[in-house]
Amino acid sequence: MSAHRSHENRPGESAAHTRTRLIHGRGRSGKWDYDHHVVPPISSSATFRLDSAARGARGFEQFAHGDTPPGEHPIYIYDRLDEPTRAMLEENLAYAERGDFALCFASGMAAISAALATLMRAGDNLVAHKVLYGCTYSLLTNWLPRLDMQARLVDLTDPASIAQTADRRTRVVYFETPVNPDMTLIDIAAVRSAVDRLNVRRSADERIEIVVDNTFASPFCQRPLELGADVSCTSLTKAIGGFGTDIGGAVIGPGRLRDALLMYRKDFGGVLSPKAAWATLVYGLPSLAARMANYQKSAMRVARFLEEHPKVRRVRYPGLESFPQRELAHRQMLDEHGRFAPGSMLYFVLKDADERGESGARLIDWIAQNSYCITLAVSLGQVKTLIECPYSMTHAALPEEAKRQRGIEPGGIRLSVGLEDWHDLVADLQAALDAV
Repeated sequence: MSAHRSHENRPGESAAHTRTRLIHGRGRSGKWDYDHHVVPPISSSATFRLDSAARGARGFEQFAHGDTPPGEHPIYIYDRLDEPTRAMLEENLAYAERGDFALCFASGMAAISAALATLMRAGDNLVAHKVLYGCTYSLLTNWLPRLDMQARLVDLTDPASIAQTADRRTRVVYFETPVNPDMTLIDIAAVRSAVDRLNVRRSADERIEIVVDNTFASPFCQRPLELGADVSCTSLTKAIGGFGTDIGGAVIGPGRLRDALLMYRKDFGGVLSPKAAWATLVYGLPSLAARMANYQKSAMRVARFLEEHPKVRRVRYPGLESFPQRELAHRQMLDEHGRFAPGSMLYFVLKDADERGESGARLIDWIAQNSYCITLAVSLGQVKTLIECPYSMTHAALPEEAKRQRGIEPGGIRLSVGLEDWHDLVADLQAALDAV
């Protein structure tokens, strides 16, 4: 087979549905010099043999200088720069999120750090939603200031807050949607409109970029780039990886940002290992659609059970009729066919939750000691149902007063619904609620 042919699509590939494309990937991938594999190969070499000094020089010359020329394969030099297994995963992730490119990092936080560091310089600032994952909050408030970059936290459910907060040194608007942990949605299209109004008088170097953490939704439920975001970040550890075996992250975006992100990854490290990339490429991404379709069916059953339970004060799940942003959820959280896709994450609070959240802690403790099919553990999007208390666990980095002001309650409980039979999940939750 010729090198040129290896870049072509197979017949019917471009018309295939996402569920099929995530299983088969590129029919003929230019990231590998043959295409006879059924299961994508794994590369386990830190460095690559070069046939000549000239080939080595050409590889360094081509790196982070646009795409590989048509009809040629990449010249692999060293794993930290690029390697084929991870590159094949990146092809599929870019397609799933509808981006020009995807780059994989060692973790979701490494991906977020890379996106922000690439888009900002010393003296710049960003506008972010007031509620963020704890490690992201720590990155924005503890580490970026050391680089003379400031974060301004506002309520992005009101897009007008962007114009009220941004100045000439604002370079990024950053948020999660759904927000971790309270399931608030941020209207991506409305944020796009607000940013466009600010960018109209700015040069290309001064423009504000929209960066969205899409981890809670995954590309099955939502594709931020189609809705107006410039960059989508995601934790591969969660729904995309699906099995809880490997940590990883990805940045997906427009081609104009690819080379700068490649250089950042090369120089700062934090690259996803080929072994972790292979697991996501072979098991995680191909099963995403099937898993998410079933996750959310069970999540709806569990959310309705909790909403009707006399000991539960409030349930936040985008699929419920009572969800306060129901119209936005039905407009923004859609699969590739336009069907409503509310996801697998929900948040609930017990009626007798006090200032210290002791009832929520008792429920979680009971589950940790007695539940068969619900596991007390952080992370989400796995085949196993996971439960945790964000106030004291995943969002512990936020100061006490900041958590309370931003609506993160001591008794709040985050539940990531997995693939167990929903009857078993409801039975364990019922027993736990009876015990508290």
